[in-house]
Amino acid sequence: MAAPAPAPSGGGTLVVQTAFLGDVILTTGLLSALAERLGPVDVLVRPAAAALIEKHPAVRSVITYDKRGQDRGTAGFTRVAERLRLRQYSRAYLPHGSFRSALLARWAGIGERIGFDDASGAWLYTVRVNRPHDVHEAERLLALARPRKGTKATLALHLTEDDRAVAYAWLAARGIGDGFVALAPGSVWGTKRWPGYADLARMLPGRVVVIGGPEDRDLAQNIVTAAPDRVVSAAGDVSLRVSAALIERAAVLVTNDSAPLHMASAIGTPVVAIFGPTSPGFGFGPRGDRVGIVEHGDLTCRPCSPHGPMRCPLGHHRCMREITAVTVRGVVEALTT
Repeated sequence: MAAPAPAPSGGGTLVVQTAFLGDVILTTGLLSALAERLGPVDVLVRPAAAALIEKHPAVRSVITYDKRGQDRGTAGFTRVAERLRLRQYSRAYLPHGSFRSALLARWAGIGERIGFDDASGAWLYTVRVNRPHDVHEAERLLALARPRKGTKATLALHLTEDDRAVAYAWLAARGIGDGFVALAPGSVWGTKRWPGYADLARMLPGRVVVIGGPEDRDLAQNIVTAAPDRVVSAAGDVSLRVSAALIERAAVLVTNDSAPLHMASAIGTPVVAIFGPTSPGFGFGPRGDRVGIVEHGDLTCRPCSPHGPMRCPLGHHRCMREITAVTVRGVVEALTT
């Protein structure tokens, strides 16, 4: 079936980024660059990511596409495409690169569609940009804006004073001041989860706050149980933005290769990032002056995947199991003393 004819051009720019939370954070540099040149942009994201960018000054409005939920299937796709068509965008930037995103922009009648030349949906683009491979993912995404050579992406979440006030009140109610260690044990991908957080919590001398979503509650509770006099959990207890505000107040965040890593980079909190099946060489490592990376350096089987599979392909998960809490504690101490 042929897509509808292009809608009348009403101006405006749409950015389609329906990947995971971390990818949305890494796209904020592109949003700022586009807004500087074209004015504030609209952004299409999954519902879970909407709160992350709704206060960003580069964003005019956030549109959600629940592609795994109420907007799944052909009927949901068509419904979202028609919503976009009514807005009459002149152009769409497609950092996600999926075929579905490209088809959605085409179906919505957006005349100019800009994306990377190696994307699965590239044949539906009207402008194809070469994707750089030897830079951080934030700079790769920024390349869609055609910046001057050497320009660095500026990541930002733009937390509000309300976000910070709620985080402060949450900490104060538990007798916690600044300087605590934040732990983020979760990940969408099972093999990215380091199993040593409870051991680390026992070794750390001060207060510890566990960060995560509702899906991380069980992981967080195991860590709390390891040192209940010093560890508290915010997993599923506060909003995504308040979680970011808690990270902002931490002395350091210890995290897997997951969204909190990129939150800390956007906020400026020191980060200890633990990599197992993936590698910071893929371009998704922490950014900033005070970062530490922990990874197993003696395994020929890693990295095994750009994203990390749910289960170890070889069944041993040594890349994470053999990273000790003592090792991670040493990196934490190096960043905080």
